[in-house]
Amino acid sequence: MNDLDEHARRLRTLPPSCGPVRLIAVDGHAGSGKSTFAARLSAALGDAPVLHLDDLATHDEFFAWTDRLREQVLVPLAHGERAHYAPYDWTRRCFGPARTLEPAPVVLMEGVGSGRREVRPLLSGLLWMELASGPSWERGRHRDGPALGTFWDGWTAAEERHFADDPSRPFADALIRQLQVGYEWLKGPRATTGVNHFVTHSEDVAPPS
Repeated sequence: MNDLDEHARRLRTLPPSCGPVRLIAVDGHAGSGKSTFAARLSAALGDAPVLHLDDLATHDEFFAWTDRLREQVLVPLAHGERAHYAPYDWTRRCFGPARTLEPAPVVLMEGVGSGRREVRPLLSGLLWMELASGPSWERGRHRDGPALGTFWDGWTAAEERHFADDPSRPFADALIRQLQVGYEWLKGPRATTGVNHFVTHSEDVAPPS
């Protein structure tokens, strides 16, 4: 049995939020481990589709991607249709060939700001990677190397402004804390009353590389 199977089972029982889709956001600071966690959760969900919001952001629009998200992804999914979106190439600085996103029972959307106020009404659940901005950004800078130092300077300033104006963590259903081995799922700020759909216990999975 996969160590995330129980959480995946509970996510499948949540009410659909975007047409027939249960849209689950994985938010957190840049460098907090969202992509790795989303990949592992996707596998536990039987290879659920994952939308990476880095594919919708650009050098000029770190957070001004909501129109693209709505038009290319959310509207089609809400109608039970396959979404088509053009991913941004961060090296060539242009949009590439279109990709598809199936209206699966559960779709994961990972990226900084995935739990923003404009998106929250269409979410079945919001997961927040529980790692403070400082350690997250330090890990991201180490991963990307000194050549991207200037980029990170601009990014961290933009991210700080975004979360100051539109914080996601207060609305999280669960806080996901990376342990030395695995993850710990904690009740999020929003899940303070009623039935909590997100179990609180450690998961024995390998830590992100």
